[in-house]
Amino acid sequence: MEKDFRPSPNSFKNTFCVFDEMPLDAINHLKIQYNSKSGSTYYYTKSGMFRLSNHWGRLANSKWRLEPLEPETESKFKLGYASWDHFYPDNAIDELYYLEVNFVKKTTNYQHKNNPIYNNKAILRTSSDTTKRIKQVRNLLNLTSWAKYFDCDDIDLLRQKIINDLIYTNKTLEEIKKQFS
Repeated sequence: MEKDFRPSPNSFKNTFCVFDEMPLDAINHLKIQYNSKSGSTYYYTKSGMFRLSNHWGRLANSKWRLEPLEPETESKFKLGYASWDHFYPDNAIDELYYLEVNFVKKTTNYQHKNNPIYNNKAILRTSSDTTKRIKQVRNLLNLTSWAKYFDCDDIDLLRQKIINDLIYTNKTLEEIKKQFS
C-alpha cells in the first residue's frame, strides 16, 4: 500500500501561489488529507495540491489566488490545483511582485517574480506598493471621470499608455498624467 504524501505543515507559511481552477471530479480518486477550521479541504499529491474552498486571496500569512475556469463555474466552492513548484516565498519587505493587465477584459493582477513567464521588464514592487498600483490601474480601467482633464480622442489608447507607465516605470500617477496633459 502506497503511503500518503504529506508536506510539512510549515511549508505553506508566507507563500504566494496561483491555483488553476479544476473540475470537481479531479479529486474523485483522492482522500481529504486536511480540513481547515475555515472549511477548506486539502488533497496532496506528489506533484502538487488540490484545495477545495469558498474563499481565496489572503489566507492567514499567505496569498493564494484562483484563476477561474472559462466559462466560470457557478459553484461557490471552487477546486484549485497548484504544483509544488508554483509556491513562491512572500514577505512585506522585498520587491517580489509585478503587475500584468488584460486590456480586453479590463483586469489587472499581480504576479511573483519567480513566475517562469516574468520577463524582467515590469517593475518589481513590495506587497504594499503593488496594492497601491493595482488600485490605480483598476480605477483607470473601469472609470472615465479621470479622462475629462485630457484633450484626447481615444481614451482607450490614453488609458493603455498611462497604465503601461504605471507598470514599467517608477513614476507616480501624477507624474505620468502630467506628461500626457
